[in-house]
Amino acid sequence: MTQSTAPAARPPVVMERTYEAPVEDLWELWTTREGFESWWGPEGFRVEVHELDLRVGGALAYDMIASDPEVIAVMQKQGIPLSHPTRGTFVEIEPLRRLKIRHMIDFVAGLEPYENHILLELFPEGSSVRMVVTIDPHSTDEWTQRAAAGFESQLRKIPALLAARRR
Repeated sequence: MTQSTAPAARPPVVMERTYEAPVEDLWELWTTREGFESWWGPEGFRVEVHELDLRVGGALAYDMIASDPEVIAVMQKQGIPLSHPTRGTFVEIEPLRRLKIRHMIDFVAGLEPYENHILLELFPEGSSVRMVVTIDPHSTDEWTQRAAAGFESQLRKIPALLAARRR
């Protein structure tokens, strides 16, 4: 394996945000079907959760579905399916504090399937919560960059969701 394809050769992607919200609200966004479906997926996509078994070894299964007309048009033009199943497993759970999910990345044409981990850490600080997300590098630099951009996009959905809960 060359350096450009070896996930261990690159550092993980770390994203940190602070939200004015109870830690329980953020935890729910990650650990319930309704919460997960409300924000997961980059802008222009939505997810449908088929299974979310919140226990170590429990399954997370969902479809990532293009939902924005512009995204759909681009994907159709490029011959990319508008939906793909995604499978994960919960590998660490510390309620309201830490969650680690192992995803099987097996939907990228031309790449061998591989595992990828996402680690969530929550740090309550008064009336806010600092959320740190660490994502393993993907199998190529391009997919690491795409994953980071997609995750940044979906993080933009969280403030409005949390604000709606306070109303």
